[in-house]
Amino acid sequence: MKYIKYLVLGTVFGIVLTKAELISWFRIFEMFKFQAFHMYGVIGSAVVVGIIITRFIKARKIKSLSGDPIEIAPKKFSYPRYLIGGTIFGLGWALTGACPGPLFVQVGNGYLVMLVAIASGLLGTYVYGLLRNKLPH
Repeated sequence: MKYIKYLVLGTVFGIVLTKAELISWFRIFEMFKFQAFHMYGVIGSAVVVGIIITRFIKARKIKSLSGDPIEIAPKKFSYPRYLIGGTIFGLGWALTGACPGPLFVQVGNGYLVMLVAIASGLLGTYVYGLLRNKLPH
C-alpha cells in the first residue's frame, strides 16, 4: 500500500506521454529533422517548468513528503561532462526513439523490444559506475 501513490503517478505519467504522442518514434523523427515544433515545445516547456519549480523549492525551503529538507547539490560546470554525456545521451535517444522515462511507457504500450534498451541503459549505468573515477567530470 505504501507504493500505491508511485504506481498511480507513474500510470498518469504514462497516459499523458502516450496521449501527447511523446513516445511516438515519428514525432521524435520529426524533431531531429526540424520538421515540427511539437517535441521542442514540450521539452522547452518542461525545462521552464523545472527551472521555476527548482527556484520555488530553493526559495521556500520546501520539504519532502517525509519531512526531509530537499537539497539540490551544486555541480561544477564542465565542458567534457556536458559534451560527452550529451552526445552519448542524444545518440541513444536517436537510436531507440526514446529517453529513459518514455522507454517504460513504451513497454507499457506493448513495445517489448524496448526492454532491450532498458537493459542496455542499466548496463551502461553499471559500466559508468565502474569507470567513473577514470572519466573527466
